[in-house]
Amino acid sequence: MNIKQLTYFTAVFEHANLSHAASQLAVAQSAISHHIGNLEAELGTPLFIRKPRGMQPTAAGHRLIAHARHILNSVHSAEQDMRRETEEVAGEFALGLPFSVMQGIGVPLMRKILADFPKVRLSIVEGLSGTTHASLMSSEVDLALFYNPHKDHRVTMEPVLKEEVLCVGKTSVISASEAPISFEELTHLPVLLLRQGASSRALIDRPGLLSRLEANTPLQLNSISGITNGMLAGLGCTIAPKVFVREHLAKGVLHARPIVRPSLSRQLFLGYRRDTPSNLLFEAMKALVLQLIEGEVRSNNWEAEYIHWSAV
Repeated sequence: MNIKQLTYFTAVFEHANLSHAASQLAVAQSAISHHIGNLEAELGTPLFIRKPRGMQPTAAGHRLIAHARHILNSVHSAEQDMRRETEEVAGEFALGLPFSVMQGIGVPLMRKILADFPKVRLSIVEGLSGTTHASLMSSEVDLALFYNPHKDHRVTMEPVLKEEVLCVGKTSVISASEAPISFEELTHLPVLLLRQGASSRALIDRPGLLSRLEANTPLQLNSISGITNGMLAGLGCTIAPKVFVREHLAKGVLHARPIVRPSLSRQLFLGYRRDTPSNLLFEAMKALVLQLIEGEVRSNNWEAEYIHWSAV
């Protein structure tokens, strides 16, 4: 078992598809298939069931993934620690963050930069996921995070976390019940949504269901604060993860109910242009962002499943 095998295995596990994994890692599909075959032979058990539409992890594959992620992240951290021994992190860096991520790690990120990176000048560009991707492609930012992005061969995208999307609003709109609300019930409520386009895709990872909500929504905005203020005024509800409104939930001014039949979720990705040169500043900022997100998830401040792995 080696690092390359675990990298390829993790990519296929995340994408459930050899072709998509090969595109993510910029290697030939045959190379990934070869290394996974060797890994299965070494372990003496199949890790995937090959199906016409993709790769389905076996029970052994599900057991291995946690170990693989831990090993890859440890190797990545070790490399960064060794580099910091001989080099100093310095320079200007621009980071694009969607609103929810800013809510999750914004203050800890600023505190860490001021305390540990005195020679780094960090610019944080906050925006909707769609505009964050556009900022990355226009070189306004060096590194970006976004939800449910379109595939783009110009961008390396690494999955970071998965989180449940809830129905959020005042109890006068969604009731004070703790019971889940069905998606069908949700379509009959006044749901406030982001405007259609790349940013609306960030809400949930099932475009068909999103279209049903968009067809019935009374208001669509391109402003997070507009949606929040609308909810606080009792004009409607929205769909969002808890981190989106965790302060309002903690104060009891807004209420959240799980959505069922089906449940809704979304996935956060870290992205950077494939032509971005790898240097100490870039790697340090990337590692810091991931470290802070993982810390928030592990401490239950951010209710999500941390799924990142490093392509080393």
